[in-house]
Amino acid sequence: MNIKPGRLGTALPHYDVQVIDGEGHVLPPGQEGDMAIRVRPTKPVGMFLGYVDNLQKTAANIRGDFWLLGDRGIKDEDGYFQFVGRADDIINSSGYRIGPSEVENALLEHPAVAESAVISSPDPDRGEVVKALVVLAPEFLSHDRDQLTQELQQHVKSVTAPYKYPRKVSLPAPGERGR
Repeated sequence: MNIKPGRLGTALPHYDVQVIDGEGHVLPPGQEGDMAIRVRPTKPVGMFLGYVDNLQKTAANIRGDFWLLGDRGIKDEDGYFQFVGRADDIINSSGYRIGPSEVENALLEHPAVAESAVISSPDPDRGEVVKALVVLAPEFLSHDRDQLTQELQQHVKSVTAPYKYPRKVSLPAPGERGR
């Protein structure tokens, strides 16, 4: 298989791995959804049979003809998968599902960011919002915090969907060290 930067690769032969929606329908290339492996009508050899003594948990992991893998992803037109994040590590902001790793990757593309971590933060209006914890590159430690925050937010909007930007940004206080 050819290597595609930013992609996991393709599924192993004899395994039908797809990205599906909430009803278990296969999504077209380029759309984000739940990664899953087809288990109906026939479960692949070597496939997990289910949870011992927990039929409810087993049933909760089946959607349509598929077993949910617990990851969110995007499948491209060549069958390569892009990992978005864990399904249980998704920020739900005003009904939008946001993968923290996508926002972290966008932040890391900005020269001011040495490291970033993105988490969910409670919000009375949106349920949750994206919060970014940022370690600045040394040359940006003396920059104006408010201006830098707005610049990082704009950068994320331009690299991802506008609704994914961090509404809260935590930068080191003046005098704290970056990396």
